[in-house]
Amino acid sequence: MKNERRVLKGAPLAALCLSAVTLSACGGDGGSKSDGAVSLPQLTAASAGKLGSCTDLASRISYPNTTIASAASVAAGVLTVAGKPVPAHCLVKGSMFQRTGTVDGQSYAIGFEMRLPVDWNGRFFYQANGGLDGAVVTATGGVGGGGPLDNALNQGFAVISSDAGHGAATPLFGLDPQARLDYGYQASGKLAPMAKSVIQTAYGKGPDRSYFGGCSNGGRHTMVAAARYGDQFDGYLVGDPGFRLPLAAIANIAGSQAYAALASTPGDISTGFTAAERALVSNAVLDKCDALDGAKDGLVQDTSACQAAFNLDRDVPSCGAQGRDGTCLSAAQKTSIGQLFSGAVNSSNTKFYSSFPYDAGLGTGNWAFWKFFSPLQLDSGAVAMIWKVPPVNPATFNGATFALTSSIDTLLAQVAATDGTYTESAMSFMLPPHLTDYSTVKNRGAKMMLYHGTSDPIFSSDDTKAWYDNLRTANGGDASGFARYYQVPGMNHCSGGPATDQFDMLTPLVNWVEKGQAPERVVASARGAGNAGGANADVPASWSATRTRPLCPYPQVAKYNGSGSIEDAANFSCK
Repeated sequence: MKNERRVLKGAPLAALCLSAVTLSACGGDGGSKSDGAVSLPQLTAASAGKLGSCTDLASRISYPNTTIASAASVAAGVLTVAGKPVPAHCLVKGSMFQRTGTVDGQSYAIGFEMRLPVDWNGRFFYQANGGLDGAVVTATGGVGGGGPLDNALNQGFAVISSDAGHGAATPLFGLDPQARLDYGYQASGKLAPMAKSVIQTAYGKGPDRSYFGGCSNGGRHTMVAAARYGDQFDGYLVGDPGFRLPLAAIANIAGSQAYAALASTPGDISTGFTAAERALVSNAVLDKCDALDGAKDGLVQDTSACQAAFNLDRDVPSCGAQGRDGTCLSAAQKTSIGQLFSGAVNSSNTKFYSSFPYDAGLGTGNWAFWKFFSPLQLDSGAVAMIWKVPPVNPATFNGATFALTSSIDTLLAQVAATDGTYTESAMSFMLPPHLTDYSTVKNRGAKMMLYHGTSDPIFSSDDTKAWYDNLRTANGGDASGFARYYQVPGMNHCSGGPATDQFDMLTPLVNWVEKGQAPERVVASARGAGNAGGANADVPASWSATRTRPLCPYPQVAKYNGSGSIEDAANFSCK
């Protein structure tokens, strides 16, 4: 790769830090075994450049299967982030691989936009979008968490965003076999070299360093790109990844069936686990787990210890003769909800998706949206039309009926199936080809940073933690030299929840990739009233509006030092 050099850590202390004996003290993963002394390449830093011109780019860009629709100058301040003006840049819009679908006869293309700063930092950021894609979201490049105070474009990156190969955020594109593959992984593989060619044309040189990042499905895109295109990018920022998305969606559908059976109001599955009941459980979790990190502060830092300390059946009151009144759970609720948190199972009682940790954030509206609305209106369509083989007939499809009446066993078989039209299964095109082989990333000196909210209700942080544990095992017990995972206590899906959910992980990722500065902790802030990035309504009134906490590389957790304000990250250590 360009500007890549292999640097053996020459300083005595640095050399010692590569050994298994001292990895923990030097920022390893908390005392796990290493496969011996490890020397990974150190990549050099990017060098800045200047955009020569913009409006003539549309005529100067030439790349196979690519149509450039426009190139226009955007003045400083047209875009803002947290009230600050984003610098002047060039907006390039285009598409790749225009075609007509072989099954539905619809028009398809991979639509994109690129934003090229006048003052460029020499870096490229691939913005992986969430949900079903289907729209070219403004290419600014997320830095992680909620209510961002900065973005990649503002930092000087050239940024691309795409619709992943279909022009509407509905599951109908799943009828087209190629659109399925573009959504799964092929669009990013086609766009990345094209984008680098555009950068070469615009600045007279290609990017020195390239980064890929996103949250939710964007986190899945990022994990898949690291596995499939590990030679294309130097840093990967993975947020709340749905990297086993078809199984997570089916697990959520299974949950909808369980909540429907518990519902006190037929047709409203949210009454199977009401807001009052969820607050009851959330408070019970805090009662058992809040102080495990040394401070009673409304956060469960030691998530693993909490799962051992909290027991739904024992620690939440059971309803008696009064029935369900918001102060207790029925026996049926305890059985069903306990099973869902333990992990969705098939008819043979075999778990097919991850457990979910009990945490303080399950009382929020975000949690309720993903558990009660999403399976009926979002997951059902994705499973039925994008991942199932064969897909359903859209003309007769009803999302709620599909979710509440489908056989879970049948859905699991169908997302793993192929036929003569759909020759690659969803379990192939949506997932990394090998869940723990990131050797290309590791061996060339690239880095991965992952984060996940422990109150994410749709993609479980337990699933990401299990993946990281397996990655550690596949790398001799220690993957911290190239990949680190950070849990965000209380955070819901990508943002929100009673959490310090505002943070920048892109800057420490760049420093790790280009300077060799391993990220020992990332400071995150609460978004209380007046926050420049937007207030988080889930921040408790008892917290400081500007509370900070360290996000620690797993398996370390933030522990209170025993003195000083509990509102200040400086008084917490990663242990």
